[in-house]
Amino acid sequence: MTGVAILCSGQGGQAAGMFDLVGEAPEAAPVFAAARRVLDGRDPRDLVHQASEGELHANRMAQILCCTQALAYWAVLGPTSPRPVTVAGYSAGELAAWGIAGVIDAETVLDLTARRAVLMDEASRTASGLGAMLGLPRPEIEAICRAHDLHIAIVNGPLHVLLGGAVADLQPALAQAEQRGASRTVMLPVSVASHTPFLREASERFGELLRQRVAGTRPPTGVRLISGVDGAPVLRLPEGLQKLALQIRQTVDWAACMDACRAARPQRALELGPGDALARMAADAMPGIAVRSVTAFRSLDGIRLWLGA
Repeated sequence: MTGVAILCSGQGGQAAGMFDLVGEAPEAAPVFAAARRVLDGRDPRDLVHQASEGELHANRMAQILCCTQALAYWAVLGPTSPRPVTVAGYSAGELAAWGIAGVIDAETVLDLTARRAVLMDEASRTASGLGAMLGLPRPEIEAICRAHDLHIAIVNGPLHVLLGGAVADLQPALAQAEQRGASRTVMLPVSVASHTPFLREASERFGELLRQRVAGTRPPTGVRLISGVDGAPVLRLPEGLQKLALQIRQTVDWAACMDACRAARPQRALELGPGDALARMAADAMPGIAVRSVTAFRSLDGIRLWLGA
């Protein structure tokens, strides 16, 4: 077992303290400067303390903030991180993963993230969102989706999925899931039906943007970039970019991404946040591998020591 798996979180865990450890690190300054440019001149380190809960979870701001956190931490930790690196991103975090893999520079990642969010908002013509459902087998989930015009957005495990669609359809669907024996259901603080066919238009427009903005390259030696829709490594740029655009309208198979990370046999897996949801899932999916989130540490030196142990 060698190297490290890096997990880039999606939106949902934004909070006032998300930049506390990394905010003053000089290595991360270019990332925060790039984020400020796409946040209309607002410094993300100040913004997370000033914004309301609703603002923090607004689609565009949420996606930018979660990618900013991942890129900022990697700017600090990447140069001394063990190799090889396997990197996977959850939902919007997949764009940050492309930056961490060295395929897209941080400034372009954040600009693409902002544009992606706008395209998704423009394609969302009704109040939409995501809901989590745990404890039901796949046939039961698919039946609920058919009954309520919903789609499976993310597969976290055999009994843990996120559904996407109109809020008016999600609420009764989650109530029905509870009646059928789901162990837990919850509406998520996400305002678009990510990773469902409802966002086909946004997916097509983002695919064209990626073809225009991302030059031909591939991850450097010693880095494996995992595609969110199927858990396969990105070996050819055109196919990888196509999948990156498709994941806006297609189910993200995070369980397959975890299988790919486990197959790489890393010594450690580190979630770059915000939050620790991916670390908790990875701990279950990768027994025998040490897993932590940056949120569990009190200093950057502590993270460095843990990574190098």
